[in-house]
Amino acid sequence: MKKIALLLFIGFITLSVNAQEKTTTVDSNAPAFEFEADVIDYGTIQQNADGLRVFKFKNVGKSPLVIERIQSTCGCTVPKKPEGPIMPGATGEIEVKYNTHTPGGFSKAITVYSNASEPAKMLRIKGIVLKPESEVVKPKSSVSSK
Repeated sequence: MKKIALLLFIGFITLSVNAQEKTTTVDSNAPAFEFEADVIDYGTIQQNADGLRVFKFKNVGKSPLVIERIQSTCGCTVPKKPEGPIMPGATGEIEVKYNTHTPGGFSKAITVYSNASEPAKMLRIKGIVLKPESEVVKPKSSVSSK
């Protein structure tokens, strides 16, 4: 009986220790993103149109911002990260090129990994690629007009 009580007591202590709220400290000197927009809407564009767009941002933190890598959800979206660190108060750009070859609607996510206070920042692009209008060819009439 004493062994069961001891096991229950140890189990209760273990659960209460694990249930404690974990606090994370935020470095007040860390770099931070401030994007002009988190979503770029291409709107309605023609097939094979220029798919290049730019996310503009500013480092509003107190230390240099270093973008480690940028990952997109598919191969049809190619992001390009800025070279070198973005100093406090400076602006930067992330270029995104969407392949407009395939017609239809699209919504793609781009994740920016950096040393910012928010280490993984999600950006999005969306729009609709239209099919090209087919030319209507009128068949020649087989009836002569004499």
